[in-house]
Amino acid sequence: MNPRVVGVGGIFFRAEDPEKLAAWYREHLGIAPPGGTELWESSRGIVVFAPFQKDTDYFPKEQPMMVNFRVKDIDGLLDELKGKGVRIDEKRQDEPYGRFAWIYDLEGNKIELWEPS
Repeated sequence: MNPRVVGVGGIFFRAEDPEKLAAWYREHLGIAPPGGTELWESSRGIVVFAPFQKDTDYFPKEQPMMVNFRVKDIDGLLDELKGKGVRIDEKRQDEPYGRFAWIYDLEGNKIELWEPS
């Protein structure tokens, strides 16, 4: 069977205050949703689709999913976010395929940042 899914087409999630949360993502991560949604061309790279066990502790139990953003210069981004008062997880993870860090958005959603090798 040929693969029918060729990539991630969008990320959709609920928010207590969508406009305020969209402004947070625009200010802190540079994702500027025109008219409520952001469209961007993905640079070539892998996208992981990974269902987790229901009892995973990889992300908070009250959070049904976690978004992973590919980033450039993870250290520079974390320094910038720290300066803006963004909540940053102390944990870092270095793997052969890249470096990982985690932050939390305005509503407490855990976000994974990944700088590929």
